[in-house]
Amino acid sequence: MKNLLKLEELALMILGIFMFGLLGYQWWWLPVLILAPDISMVGYLLGPKVGAYCYNVAHHRGVGILLYFVGIYLMWPFVQLIGTILFIHIAMDRIFGYGLKYKKGFKFTHLGEIGNTNG
Repeated sequence: MKNLLKLEELALMILGIFMFGLLGYQWWWLPVLILAPDISMVGYLLGPKVGAYCYNVAHHRGVGILLYFVGIYLMWPFVQLIGTILFIHIAMDRIFGYGLKYKKGFKFTHLGEIGNTNG
């Protein structure tokens, strides 16, 4: 089941890359911006609860999709770009086992404990 979920995330990541290609930005923007959502981890400097909240807002697939469609509606390609980068980044994170965070600490995610090889 775990591999099936990773394949699903890979398909979503490929979809995101396809959508990125439709935006017309130069391809070098993708590797430059792909880790930008991880800036949200700065919230952990204020504690695990604030950190989890900041991380989860920046890593919620719905936020990426919402931004993409707001960008379409307002005809702001840069907002579409942000939504697309979030979408791709989230899929990439989930492939590597980084899920939405619980308030008890960074390594506790909805996909299991980071670093736990038993799950």
